[in-house]
Amino acid sequence: MAQSPADAPSLFELEGGPAGLSPERVEAAVDQIASAWVEGAGVKRLLLLPPDHTRLHSFAGPITAALWRRLHQQVEIDVMPALGTHHAMKPAQLEMMFGNDIPLDRYVAHDWRNHLTPLGVIPGSRLSELSGGRMTDAVEVAVNRRIVSGEYDLALSIGQVVPHEVIGFANHSKNICIGCGGGAMLHQSHFLGAVCGIERVLGTADNPVRQLVDQGFYEFVRPRADVRFVLSVVEDSPQGPRLRGLAAGEGKAPFYWGAKLSGELNVTRVDRPLERAVVWLDPHEFSSTWLGNKAIYRTRKAMADGSELIVLAPEVNTFGEDPTIDRLIRRHGYRGTPDALAQLETDPELAGNLSATAHLIHGSTEGRFDVTYCTGAGLTAEEVRGVGYNHRPYAEAAAALGITDRLTDGWHDAPDGNPFYFIRNPALGLWTSN
Repeated sequence: MAQSPADAPSLFELEGGPAGLSPERVEAAVDQIASAWVEGAGVKRLLLLPPDHTRLHSFAGPITAALWRRLHQQVEIDVMPALGTHHAMKPAQLEMMFGNDIPLDRYVAHDWRNHLTPLGVIPGSRLSELSGGRMTDAVEVAVNRRIVSGEYDLALSIGQVVPHEVIGFANHSKNICIGCGGGAMLHQSHFLGAVCGIERVLGTADNPVRQLVDQGFYEFVRPRADVRFVLSVVEDSPQGPRLRGLAAGEGKAPFYWGAKLSGELNVTRVDRPLERAVVWLDPHEFSSTWLGNKAIYRTRKAMADGSELIVLAPEVNTFGEDPTIDRLIRRHGYRGTPDALAQLETDPELAGNLSATAHLIHGSTEGRFDVTYCTGAGLTAEEVRGVGYNHRPYAEAAAALGITDRLTDGWHDAPDGNPFYFIRNPALGLWTSN
């Protein structure tokens, strides 16, 4: 019997030491992909599916650019960032992420509401099984029409395996069915993660959400399109992010290899529950609470009851990346699971956007600790307090805490005499006191 793509072995799995993979090893890996999967297979049209600038430190940008340089003279290449519900990337963001080798007219913007091809349905009985009976609706699987149109010989999904609040570890099938998908899968996968409990899902490679999304990919997408994966594992360090692992394959093997390595490198166990934590949101990556609430998701397992999480968010200027979801967040706020579920029963628009409901649950602390968002000119104190968070002006908070560009992750003394635990980039890890 022919081997299923899901079970295929990796093309390669490369692990670097503390200094990370050298540029020479990365270049050799790109050559191996180009030779085995593109040139050796006679590929003429190639679709690259990297993340957007909210995964700036994933190394997916340089890898995408390296594949372009290696292949564009012999293969027609388009690049479609896996935006999910995020805004389309601006030219400056594309250059920041991918450099300036790729012409702007080779980029394609994914539209999660309109650019979809429906492929099939996962029955409600399966969702009931995965959710313990708490969800019973069927899930339509739909992805960007370019992926399954037949116009490309090969699609390469490029991204980082890292702890993730919705699916346990990011990437693999998520990059396709959610990042390049939309509709029911996006909403119901997020809501499934919320009803299962974020603390149970975070940092686990095999969980109900992963099983749902993998089923959508291997049952409906993979039979229609040759989609393969190039996955990175990145470790944060005082000297900056380092590429510690790189794997490529057409099945699940590179993902599970990456999740194991990420679990070793990207999970920080603090020595005691955090009474006060300060998280910095890089202006280049975070412009909304939809993205910036990684500060809450990734620290909640480390926060002490009754503690304070201070989110330094100089360029956060909206709540949702999508106008509809932004409106729903403003309407309902981050007020805990019981409130979100009650609002779901009375607001049809919220019920039609389950990912927003999940986000409201994930972004709440369930009353365990307080969140203070420190914004610049983008969001007012009234707007921030209106969704259930405390507020402090960014400049005032940064000065009071003694925040500088040289501040490293870990414990620090503040001018006010109260120590705090600092996290420079919540997107690169998971923090826990367990």
